[in-house]
Amino acid sequence: MADRILIVSGDITRLDVDAIVNAANSSLLGGGGVDGAIHRAAGPQLVDECSTLGGCRTGEAKITRGYRLPARHVIHTVGPVWRGGDHDEDALLAGCYRNSLALARQHNLRTIAFPAISTGAFGFPRERAARIAVAEVTDALAQSELPEQVTFVCHDPETRSYYEAALTPPDA
Repeated sequence: MADRILIVSGDITRLDVDAIVNAANSSLLGGGGVDGAIHRAAGPQLVDECSTLGGCRTGEAKITRGYRLPARHVIHTVGPVWRGGDHDEDALLAGCYRNSLALARQHNLRTIAFPAISTGAFGFPRERAARIAVAEVTDALAQSELPEQVTFVCHDPETRSYYEAALTPPDA
């Protein structure tokens, strides 16, 4: 399983994969952080297509073309805003990964890259988010041949260390 999961540092907008996941806001019309970077790199056609989708609810996902990105598709998902952990934040974040992976399978995508959803402006604790992300991806990969490879793209070394720890078996 671990051979199907990569953890990298870098800029998700530069990855040549079938799909990158956008940590979007509910309008899907662009914003700050990863969302803004993806919209800027993809060009104005992305917001044009997003404007036809009717937004997206927290935990759900929608797919568009990638336009000027090396990635052929963008899967937009809306992560939860952290409100202390007692408002279904974990389940909603898990849904982001589960629904993004389901879209990847539906579209026969072999490679997909995720940012650390909800850990920026939405304030989700990074270590907790990494454990949820790795658990959902590992479970999905155990049940399906697609996607063939999942990449977690980390913005900083601390976030990367949380993903690496979450991927390492407890007895390692």
